Amino acid sequence: MINSDFSMTILYVNNVPQSAQFYQQILNAAPVELSPTFCLFVLENGLKLGLWSKHTVEPALSQLDLVSSSEVLFAVSDKGMVDDLYERWGMKLNVTIAHKPQQLDFGYAFVGLDIDGHRLRVCHLEGDE
Repeated sequence: MINSDFSMTILYVNNVPQSAQFYQQILNAAPVELSPTFCLFVLENGLKLGLWSKHTVEPALSQLDLVSSSEVLFAVSDKGMVDDLYERWGMKLNVTIAHKPQQLDFGYAFVGLDIDGHRLRVCHLEGDE
């Protein structure tokens, strides 16, 4: 068993500076580290989001790795925030929306896509009220 807290997610991206700009708008935060091949955001809750060039990651990605996808979940405190972020991301930031706000088994959510096709789920989880 690992004696540690989960603290970081890394997404493999096609263009780090472009993805960094996208996430800077989504997260409303500046990266703490930015280079042509890697970017790091540290969120208020301490979770880190890394963006690593899929062209320079070590070990190199296989063809199977290149077709896999990821999802990042942003838990919010109420359903109104889901709707507010849906409007902000879809209308003001032109984020591609893959799934409009809807009640699901686990909560109320919508899904946007980043520029590499990773899913960004904004969700008010049932029982978090």
